[in-house]
Amino acid sequence: MARYDRAITVFSPDGHLFQVEYALEAVRKGNAAVGVRGTDTVVLAVEKKSTPKLQDSRSARKIVSLDNHIALACAGLKADARVLINKARIECQSHRLTLEDPVTVEYITRYIAGLQQKYTQSGGVRPFGLSTLIVGFDPYTRIPALYQTDPSGTFSAWKANATGRNSNSIREFLEKNYKETSGQETVKLAIRALLEVVESGGKNIEVALMTREEGSLKQLEEAEIDAIVAEIEAEKAAAEAAKKGPSRET
Repeated sequence: MARYDRAITVFSPDGHLFQVEYALEAVRKGNAAVGVRGTDTVVLAVEKKSTPKLQDSRSARKIVSLDNHIALACAGLKADARVLINKARIECQSHRLTLEDPVTVEYITRYIAGLQQKYTQSGGVRPFGLSTLIVGFDPYTRIPALYQTDPSGTFSAWKANATGRNSNSIREFLEKNYKETSGQETVKLAIRALLEVVESGGKNIEVALMTREEGSLKQLEEAEIDAIVAEIEAEKAAAEAAKKGPSRET
Protein backbone atom coordinates (compact mmCIF):
# COMPACT_ATOMS: atom_id res chain seq x y z
CA MET A 1 0.00 0.00 0.00
CA ALA A 2 1.32 3.41 -0.96
CA ARG A 3 2.34 5.71 1.88
CA TYR A 4 1.22 9.27 1.24
CA ASP A 5 2.85 10.76 4.35
CA ARG A 6 6.46 10.22 3.29
CA ALA A 7 6.72 13.38 1.16
CA ILE A 8 5.18 16.77 1.78
CA THR A 9 4.57 17.30 -1.95
CA VAL A 10 2.33 14.22 -2.37
CA PHE A 11 -1.43 14.45 -1.91
CA SER A 12 -3.36 11.44 -0.65
CA PRO A 13 -6.25 10.26 -2.89
CA ASP A 14 -8.77 12.05 -0.64
CA GLY A 15 -6.90 15.37 -0.90
CA HIS A 16 -4.91 15.41 2.35
CA LEU A 17 -1.33 16.52 2.95
CA PHE A 18 -0.52 14.30 5.89
CA GLN A 19 2.68 16.12 6.89
CA VAL A 20 0.64 19.30 7.39
CA GLU A 21 -1.86 17.40 9.52
CA TYR A 22 0.99 15.97 11.60
CA ALA A 23 2.30 19.52 12.09
CA LEU A 24 -1.16 20.56 13.30
CA GLU A 25 -1.02 17.67 15.77
CA ALA A 26 2.28 19.03 17.10
CA VAL A 27 0.52 22.36 17.66
CA ARG A 28 -2.34 20.67 19.52
CA LYS A 29 0.22 19.09 21.88
CA GLY A 30 1.99 22.40 22.51
CA ASN A 31 1.45 24.79 25.39
CA ALA A 32 -1.83 26.72 25.30
CA ALA A 33 -1.68 30.33 24.08
CA VAL A 34 -4.42 32.98 24.18
CA GLY A 35 -4.72 36.32 22.41
CA VAL A 36 -7.34 38.98 23.19
CA ARG A 37 -7.88 42.29 21.38
CA GLY A 38 -9.36 45.14 23.40
CA THR A 39 -10.28 48.66 22.37
CA ASP A 40 -6.93 50.09 23.51
CA THR A 41 -5.00 47.00 24.61
CA VAL A 42 -3.85 43.70 23.12
CA VAL A 43 -2.91 40.82 25.39
CA LEU A 44 -1.06 37.52 24.91
CA ALA A 45 -1.15 34.85 27.63
CA VAL A 46 0.72 31.55 27.40
CA GLU A 47 0.82 28.40 29.50
CA LYS A 48 4.29 28.15 31.01
CA LYS A 49 5.87 24.85 31.98
CA SER A 50 7.83 24.78 35.21
CA THR A 51 11.53 25.44 34.66
CA PRO A 52 14.41 23.76 36.55
CA LYS A 53 15.77 25.76 39.50
CA LEU A 54 19.09 26.42 37.76
CA GLN A 55 17.54 27.56 34.45
CA ASP A 56 17.02 31.24 33.72
CA SER A 57 13.28 31.45 33.01
CA ARG A 58 13.83 34.48 30.74
CA SER A 59 15.52 32.21 28.20
CA ALA A 60 12.35 30.11 27.79
CA ARG A 61 9.82 32.82 26.94
CA LYS A 62 7.07 32.05 24.44
CA ILE A 63 6.01 35.68 23.92
CA VAL A 64 8.46 37.79 21.93
CA SER A 65 8.64 41.14 20.15
CA LEU A 66 8.99 41.19 16.37
CA ASP A 67 9.16 44.98 16.23
CA ASN A 68 8.48 47.87 18.62
CA HIS A 69 4.73 47.63 17.98
CA ILE A 70 4.23 43.92 17.16
CA ALA A 71 4.45 40.83 19.38
CA LEU A 72 4.06 37.11 18.77
CA ALA A 73 3.13 34.06 20.87
CA CYS A 74 3.31 30.51 19.59
CA ALA A 75 2.29 26.95 20.34
CA GLY A 76 4.27 23.99 19.03
CA LEU A 77 7.96 23.29 18.49
CA LYS A 78 10.26 25.86 20.11
CA ALA A 79 13.13 25.29 17.67
CA ASP A 80 10.84 25.92 14.68
CA ALA A 81 9.53 29.04 16.40
CA ARG A 82 13.05 30.43 16.83
CA VAL A 83 13.77 30.14 13.10
CA LEU A 84 10.43 31.70 12.10
CA ILE A 85 10.78 34.53 14.63
CA ASN A 86 14.28 35.41 13.41
CA LYS A 87 13.10 35.52 9.79
CA ALA A 88 10.15 37.75 10.77
CA ARG A 89 12.40 40.12 12.73
CA ILE A 90 14.76 40.47 9.77
CA GLU A 91 11.79 41.26 7.51
CA CYS A 92 10.58 43.94 9.95
CA GLN A 93 14.01 45.60 9.97
CA SER A 94 14.42 45.24 6.21
CA HIS A 95 11.05 46.95 5.68
CA ARG A 96 12.11 49.87 7.92
CA LEU A 97 15.45 50.18 6.13
CA THR A 98 13.99 50.01 2.62
CA LEU A 99 10.75 51.99 2.99
CA GLU A 100 11.57 54.02 6.11
CA ASP A 101 8.25 52.94 7.59
CA PRO A 102 7.37 50.23 10.13
CA VAL A 103 5.45 47.16 8.98
CA THR A 104 1.74 46.79 9.66
CA VAL A 105 0.48 43.82 11.66
CA GLU A 106 -1.25 42.43 8.58
CA TYR A 107 1.91 42.73 6.48
CA ILE A 108 4.10 40.72 8.86
CA THR A 109 1.29 38.19 9.35
CA ARG A 110 1.13 37.68 5.58
CA TYR A 111 4.90 37.27 5.51
CA ILE A 112 4.90 34.63 8.27
CA ALA A 113 1.95 32.78 6.73
CA GLY A 114 3.71 32.88 3.35
CA LEU A 115 6.82 31.30 4.86
CA GLN A 116 4.75 28.58 6.50
CA GLN A 117 2.91 27.88 3.25
CA LYS A 118 6.18 27.75 1.30
CA TYR A 119 7.32 24.89 3.51
CA THR A 120 4.24 22.83 2.59
CA GLN A 121 4.94 22.60 -1.15
CA SER A 122 8.71 22.29 -1.45
CA GLY A 123 10.59 19.02 -1.64
CA GLY A 124 13.18 18.17 1.00
CA VAL A 125 11.60 20.28 3.75
CA ARG A 126 8.87 19.81 6.32
CA PRO A 127 6.18 22.20 7.59
CA PHE A 128 6.81 24.42 10.60
CA GLY A 129 5.31 22.65 13.60
CA LEU A 130 3.82 25.71 15.20
CA SER A 131 0.85 28.06 15.17
CA THR A 132 1.28 31.75 15.97
CA LEU A 133 -0.81 34.51 17.51
CA ILE A 134 0.35 37.94 16.33
CA VAL A 135 -0.79 41.16 18.01
CA GLY A 136 0.04 44.82 17.65
CA PHE A 137 -1.13 48.29 16.72
CA ASP A 138 -1.28 49.66 13.20
CA PRO A 139 1.53 52.26 13.05
CA TYR A 140 -0.66 54.66 11.06
CA THR A 141 -4.20 54.28 12.48
CA ARG A 142 -3.25 52.98 15.97
CA ILE A 143 -6.00 50.35 15.68
CA PRO A 144 -5.27 47.11 17.61
CA ALA A 145 -5.09 43.84 15.68
CA LEU A 146 -4.90 40.11 16.42
CA TYR A 147 -4.05 37.48 13.80
CA GLN A 148 -3.47 33.73 13.85
CA THR A 149 -1.40 31.61 11.44
CA ASP A 150 -1.13 27.82 11.32
CA PRO A 151 1.29 25.29 9.73
CA SER A 152 -0.70 25.17 6.48
CA GLY A 153 0.03 28.87 5.87
CA THR A 154 -3.50 30.15 6.38
CA PHE A 155 -4.06 33.27 8.49
CA SER A 156 -7.09 35.12 9.82
CA ALA A 157 -7.98 38.11 12.00
CA TRP A 158 -9.69 37.61 15.36
CA LYS A 159 -11.14 39.50 18.32
CA ALA A 160 -9.95 36.71 20.64
CA ASN A 161 -8.52 33.29 19.94
CA ALA A 162 -6.49 30.41 21.35
CA THR A 163 -4.11 27.80 20.01
CA GLY A 164 -2.24 24.83 21.43
CA ARG A 165 -3.37 22.35 24.06
CA ASN A 166 -7.11 22.40 24.83
CA SER A 167 -7.58 25.39 22.52
CA ASN A 168 -11.17 24.35 21.75
CA SER A 169 -12.14 24.64 25.42
CA ILE A 170 -10.53 28.06 25.68
CA ARG A 171 -12.18 29.22 22.45
CA GLU A 172 -15.61 28.14 23.74
CA PHE A 173 -14.99 30.13 26.93
CA LEU A 174 -14.00 33.20 24.90
CA GLU A 175 -17.08 32.89 22.67
CA LYS A 176 -19.32 32.92 25.75
CA ASN A 177 -17.52 35.64 27.70
CA TYR A 178 -15.94 37.96 25.12
CA LYS A 179 -17.03 41.57 25.02
CA GLU A 180 -15.31 44.78 24.02
CA THR A 181 -12.98 45.60 26.90
CA SER A 182 -10.15 48.01 27.61
CA GLY A 183 -7.14 48.17 29.88
CA GLN A 184 -7.02 45.79 32.83
CA GLU A 185 -10.31 44.08 31.87
CA THR A 186 -8.71 42.80 28.67
CA VAL A 187 -5.82 41.32 30.68
CA LYS A 188 -8.26 39.67 33.10
CA LEU A 189 -10.25 38.12 30.25
CA ALA A 190 -7.11 36.57 28.73
CA ILE A 191 -5.98 35.15 32.08
CA ARG A 192 -9.49 33.87 32.91
CA ALA A 193 -9.57 32.05 29.57
CA LEU A 194 -6.16 30.46 30.17
CA LEU A 195 -7.14 29.42 33.71
CA GLU A 196 -9.77 27.16 32.14
CA VAL A 197 -6.97 24.70 31.28
CA VAL A 198 -4.03 25.80 33.44
CA GLU A 199 -3.47 25.46 37.16
CA SER A 200 -3.84 28.83 38.81
CA GLY A 201 -0.77 30.83 39.76
CA GLY A 202 1.74 33.13 38.16
CA LYS A 203 4.33 30.33 37.96
CA ASN A 204 2.27 28.58 35.26
CA ILE A 205 1.30 31.62 33.17
CA GLU A 206 3.24 34.09 31.05
CA VAL A 207 1.41 37.31 30.16
CA ALA A 208 2.40 40.28 28.01
CA LEU A 209 0.38 43.27 26.91
CA MET A 210 0.65 46.23 24.60
CA THR A 211 -1.33 49.46 25.04
CA ARG A 212 -2.07 52.22 22.58
CA GLU A 213 -0.41 54.81 24.84
CA GLU A 214 2.86 52.98 25.43
CA GLY A 215 2.99 51.12 22.12
CA SER A 216 5.62 48.60 23.24
CA LEU A 217 5.40 45.12 24.74
CA LYS A 218 5.28 44.84 28.51
CA GLN A 219 5.87 41.48 30.21
CA LEU A 220 3.96 41.11 33.48
CA GLU A 221 5.93 39.99 36.51
CA GLU A 222 4.91 36.86 38.40
CA ALA A 223 3.66 38.92 41.36
CA GLU A 224 1.43 41.02 39.07
CA ILE A 225 -0.06 37.87 37.52
CA ASP A 226 -0.64 36.37 40.98
CA ALA A 227 -2.51 39.52 42.03
CA ILE A 228 -4.79 39.35 38.98
CA VAL A 229 -5.40 35.60 39.49
CA ALA A 230 -6.33 36.27 43.13
CA GLU A 231 -8.74 38.99 42.00
CA ILE A 232 -10.35 36.64 39.45
CA GLU A 233 -10.74 33.89 42.07
CA ALA A 234 -12.29 36.37 44.52
CA GLU A 235 -14.81 37.44 41.86
CA LYS A 236 -15.66 33.79 41.18
CA ALA A 237 -16.19 33.10 44.88
CA ALA A 238 -18.40 36.19 45.22
CA ALA A 239 -20.48 35.15 42.18
CA GLU A 240 -20.96 31.63 43.59
CA ALA A 241 -21.93 33.02 46.99
CA ALA A 242 -24.47 35.34 45.33
CA LYS A 243 -26.02 32.36 43.53
CA LYS A 244 -26.28 30.28 46.73
CA GLY A 245 -27.58 33.18 48.84
CA PRO A 246 -31.20 33.44 47.52
CA SER A 247 -31.70 29.65 47.59
CA ARG A 248 -30.81 29.52 51.29
CA GLU A 249 -33.26 32.28 52.15
CA THR A 250 -36.12 30.48 50.40
